[in-house]
Amino acid sequence: MDRKSESATYTHGHHASVLRSHTWRTALNSAPYLLPHLTPSMHILDIGSGPGTITVDLAAYVPEGHITGLERAADILTQARALAAEQGVSNIDFVEGDANDLDFPDGTFDVVVCHQVLQHVRDPVGILKEMRRVAKVGGIVAARESDYAAFVWYPDVEGMRDWQALYQQVARSNGGEPNAGRMVHAWAKQAGFGVGSIKSSSSTWCYSTKEEIEWWSGLWAERTVASSFAKTAVDGGIATTEDLEKVAKIWRKWGDLEDGWFSVLHGEIICRKEG
Repeated sequence: MDRKSESATYTHGHHASVLRSHTWRTALNSAPYLLPHLTPSMHILDIGSGPGTITVDLAAYVPEGHITGLERAADILTQARALAAEQGVSNIDFVEGDANDLDFPDGTFDVVVCHQVLQHVRDPVGILKEMRRVAKVGGIVAARESDYAAFVWYPDVEGMRDWQALYQQVARSNGGEPNAGRMVHAWAKQAGFGVGSIKSSSSTWCYSTKEEIEWWSGLWAERTVASSFAKTAVDGGIATTEDLEKVAKIWRKWGDLEDGWFSVLHGEIICRKEG
């Protein structure tokens, strides 16, 4: 039997402009909803671990346990392993794999978590089912997903809403769901979790200082024209190179304004695997 593999295209890819955002992520700013549920001896699987900054951080919360970071993009695993070695983290390993068909026995982990993964896949319910399968009875399946339609910013520069609509179109053409944050609890029910075993919450990233606004606007300006987003937008006939350059200029214009403020909404779930 053929093993199931991911058929959606990852909208962002691993361009330097993307990794500047991903390497900013920590357990505190990206998994605060999960931290109160961790105990020192837990074994964790972090799906879609990317450059490993969240994974390495989480390792400190399970000093008597272990964390495994799983990632489809093999090239980025070198960076993740180097980060763990640099920080002297030993209760960790990183493996290449596909979340649609996890190469672990049933009931292996105390916690199975993903961050900003389900919005980029063809079958988020199927992946949640796999996460549920490899979690122990009584264990946790956790996910945190952003919601692009709920992004809020100020000032409201002309053209920014066009970027928002363009991103949604490109993400969906790649097979993903950019508004996953509002849906993730429903996907968990479809994956077999009872209503009483799902705890939903939301939280935000908020960028408001001059440095944060420069960083956020700059990486999106670059991402729009240079990352995998640009290639799939052009190849799919959704936008021209000139269109994307205009969007990048809009991001830079917004980033140069006083009083810049940007909020990214996330939906989160903590699901307990029932017996």
